Amino acid sequence: MAIDENTIKEAIKKLKDSSKKRNFTQSYDLVVNLKNLDLKKPEQQLDTYIQIHYSKGKKSKICALVGPELQPMAEKICDKTIAQHEFQKLSEDKKAVKRLAGEYSFFIAQANIMPQVATAFGKVFGPKKKMPNPKAGCVVPPNANLKPLYDKLQKTIRLYAKERPMIQIPVGNESMDEKEVIDNILTVYDQLIHHLPQDKNNIKSIFLKLTMSKPVLIK
Repeated sequence: MAIDENTIKEAIKKLKDSSKKRNFTQSYDLVVNLKNLDLKKPEQQLDTYIQIHYSKGKKSKICALVGPELQPMAEKICDKTIAQHEFQKLSEDKKAVKRLAGEYSFFIAQANIMPQVATAFGKVFGPKKKMPNPKAGCVVPPNANLKPLYDKLQKTIRLYAKERPMIQIPVGNESMDEKEVIDNILTVYDQLIHHLPQDKNNIKSIFLKLTMSKPVLIK
């Protein structure tokens, strides 16, 4: 199964024609249903990070979990900074840690304090798939420059399918140029099939939806 610019354009037109106008800017979500995968086998599971060329449609909020070396920079660049000396007290409030996991898209951690990060936050962050992930570049040395990483994460998407054969990811919003949304979708598709064992033969169907709309079939 393959998609192209024209099939995506048609899906966007159908969405616009059939969706009610809302009093906020809706996001576009790409929904991909997978097939012929045995997700009990680790080699057929999917968990990777990819880069798109344009905005995902909404800002990714980023929290830094750092020691004294990175704290001053993190406070300037990231949306929230939690210093190493605050870990213990925060970890005692499980509700606060759950709120934290829900509020932030990515967590950056200083590599040399990862054991403390895991101890303080792992039990909550792990099941929610929010632990700082080296695959996304989110585990950094104490002398890292956080600005390029912060900017990169704004266009980073996680492709994840371990429990069920379906992926739903943001690929833009209504206020963006249609060409940018199309480019993002094609980039995701191209990257996705290269991470599947049988390429496009593992794709059952692809839909596009707005925040408050029903999905429209692309292919």
